[in-house]
Amino acid sequence: MKIIGIGKNYVNHTSEISAIKTGAQTIFTKPDSSLVTGNKDIPFPKVTHQLAYELELVAKIGKQGKDIALADAESYISEIAVGIDYTAKDVLAASRENKGPWALAKGFDGASPISDFKPVSDFPDLSQINFDLKINGEQKQIGTTSLMIYNFAEIIAYVSSFMTLEPGDLIFTGTPASGTGLNVKGDHLQASIEGDLLLDFKLV
Repeated sequence: MKIIGIGKNYVNHTSEISAIKTGAQTIFTKPDSSLVTGNKDIPFPKVTHQLAYELELVAKIGKQGKDIALADAESYISEIAVGIDYTAKDVLAASRENKGPWALAKGFDGASPISDFKPVSDFPDLSQINFDLKINGEQKQIGTTSLMIYNFAEIIAYVSSFMTLEPGDLIFTGTPASGTGLNVKGDHLQASIEGDLLLDFKLV
């Protein structure tokens, strides 16, 4: 099973999309050992002093596909969840100094907490999904898929031109353009899709 992430995929207003959309998507991968499921609390990672959160919708692939046509791409999604794509910002900065990869900054244990999944059939319009994140009861991020630069279908078609997608693969589809920040030990994170609380854990 692969975990695939996309960077810089949301704008604050739809009018910004056309100027930014070049076709060159920012794609990275994360190991499956970074996953945390079942709303388990997460030990604050010892590898970082700058733990940055990014709220994201997560698409699960339901069937194998390679060079998937844009018109067919949404049919490859079986389920949708909400998750946090964590980045160790200090680790990332040190890696960038040497023009190194993102692997350690994005792939440490606990870097990918996700909620239980909901069937994609629960979402009749993938371009109009609302989701949000509260930390310690305070609203931090609000997202809607209408503000994605590259939508679900475009991500799947693009990624599948490079690598075969397999059932169970997970795609973190990008974070809202505003509201990202740093977590500290003790923070309580709660993420919802369409008002339905799905992800609920603490950093301990």
